[in-house]
Amino acid sequence: MKDLNTLLAVAQDAVDIGANLMTTSAPGTVSTKGDRDYVTELDVRIQHEIRDHLARATPDIDFLGEEEGGGAIDESTDYVWVLDPIDGTSNFAHGIPLCATSLALVHRGEPVVGVIVAPFLNLRYHATKGGGAYCNDKPIHASETTDLSRAIVSIGDYATGPGAAEKNRRRFAVTQALAENVERVRMFGAASLDLAWVAEGRTDACVILSNKPWDMAAGVLIARESSASISDINDSDYRFSSRSTFSSNFYIRATLVSLLNRTC
Repeated sequence: MKDLNTLLAVAQDAVDIGANLMTTSAPGTVSTKGDRDYVTELDVRIQHEIRDHLARATPDIDFLGEEEGGGAIDESTDYVWVLDPIDGTSNFAHGIPLCATSLALVHRGEPVVGVIVAPFLNLRYHATKGGGAYCNDKPIHASETTDLSRAIVSIGDYATGPGAAEKNRRRFAVTQALAENVERVRMFGAASLDLAWVAEGRTDACVILSNKPWDMAAGVLIARESSASISDINDSDYRFSSRSTFSSNFYIRATLVSLLNRTC
């Protein structure tokens, strides 16, 4: 195993590139990747600059990014950096501050270093495997909410693109089930923050019916290290090949899993 503290420092410097550019640069031209799925010039610029930084600092480690790809990731992959240069691109392009740069180091399908920086909120999350989870360098822990009717649960974005209508029928059913049982349902539009806020106890759970490694890798580690649970919505072990991502505190986990299984 590589020295995770050294690699955490590399990751911290890398996400600073994204944070600084987000707060000092305009989005630039907004291009269409698919149905209601967009990328800004700044997404691509941030990815290029972070990738260059990581290549200089860790030339032996592969790279996978949301924009213009890179390597691959599965349980046989040795070490790979996984980056979302701007998680919450639509939020960022519309001036909504719920956006972040998210970077993880993944080893054989398991994130071992994770950093998420939400620059407009002055929030920085980080974790290393076995080293705990932190926000702005202070230890964080999942909430202790025990009553589902007092829980704040966030959900991932609704689907766009091919097959969106069918995918959204499932999302609407989950939304309805949650709305009828929890205190409030929220949609933040940035999966990294969904997971980080469960880790920090701002929210009590999140349900994301998708699973892209650049969206999830850093947040999954931070949630795990904070004592939050991580699985798919069927309560199976979480993997990057899973079709969904579910995180909650341990007190309401079983009740939520039962509710989701009845719904889905």
